[in-house]
Amino acid sequence: MLIADDIFEIFLTCPPGLEPWLLADVIDHGFKKAKRIHGGVTIQGGWVDVWRANLVLRGPSKVFARIGEFRAMHPAQLDKRARKFPWERFLSPANSYKVEVTTGKQNRIYHAGAAIERLERAIAEELGGQIAGSSEDADVIIKARIVNNNVILSIDTSGEGLHKRGHKQGVGKAPMRETMAALLLRGCGYDGTIPVLDPMCGSGTFIIEAAEMASRIWPGRSRAFAFEKLPSFAAGRFQMIKSTMQVKETDLRFYGSDRNVNVIQMANDNAARSGVNQLCTFHPIPLSQIERPGGPPGLVMVNPPYGARVGKKKDLYALYGAFGDIMRERFTGWRIGMVTSDTNLAQTTKLDWDEVSDPIAHGGLKVRLFVKGL
Repeated sequence: MLIADDIFEIFLTCPPGLEPWLLADVIDHGFKKAKRIHGGVTIQGGWVDVWRANLVLRGPSKVFARIGEFRAMHPAQLDKRARKFPWERFLSPANSYKVEVTTGKQNRIYHAGAAIERLERAIAEELGGQIAGSSEDADVIIKARIVNNNVILSIDTSGEGLHKRGHKQGVGKAPMRETMAALLLRGCGYDGTIPVLDPMCGSGTFIIEAAEMASRIWPGRSRAFAFEKLPSFAAGRFQMIKSTMQVKETDLRFYGSDRNVNVIQMANDNAARSGVNQLCTFHPIPLSQIERPGGPPGLVMVNPPYGARVGKKKDLYALYGAFGDIMRERFTGWRIGMVTSDTNLAQTTKLDWDEVSDPIAHGGLKVRLFVKGL
């Protein structure tokens, strides 16, 4: 049986296709032994690294701490070894728990429901913790992944998904998660040193993320995390870490526009709650009226309708074509980043894209990031 002690594996998850940019995010923040794997990045560290990853990284969907593993060839062995596992080292009996299991036919234990039942019973009877009726109601979620008959145990240290920064209350149709937006900005080479404009900004996700990156504001500064309910948590030490955030003064400005008046108010409100409203300007204007801002060239970042969830695809070719024309006419010297699920629509812009990403999982779709320097 393997038990995590001072140093253990930490798994930072993201939608498949975003791993290269999450890896760059992790390395830039100084985490050790970062390794890209399918669906995320692993690092080696301790509980302080878990806290810091949740607090400062913009890209992960969640942060999981691997707490141990044991071998189980049949349900009775799973029950016995789960009861011997030192749950009290990692969990508090004061909290409620829910177990989620991933397994498969290649394992002797292939029925996830039976494995969940035995693991939850072991926690309830050996630790004294309460088992929640659903994952949404649980204080802490334990993930069990059964691979080659090994039961690998991890704790979801984030709780709610890390895209929930605590500031974005208003959203438009088909919103993009903040974590994904941050990684797509990084995929365009954005590092917080140039202005950003989004002519189809919706509730302002790209613009607010870019402004926070330029200001070096930590994304998790205003929210709570599941790790705060674990015995390993030291509130005083965590507050000391939070107090080291240093907001950078910047002269950069960030521009969002959308033809929908209602989402512009949402964007302004979201920016105000994020504390970057003084850096952001939002206007209710159509694509045809956008103008190049004064100052240095920057990045145009856009997530237009794909015709899958918003808009009819046959009506979108004119929109994409007009976007390409405006970029060439008004934004020479700027970099362009576009997210879409349809390569034909992207080609309608006639921008002759320099880079096209691998497919990225997004809301049941597969999208790609198209990048062009003008």
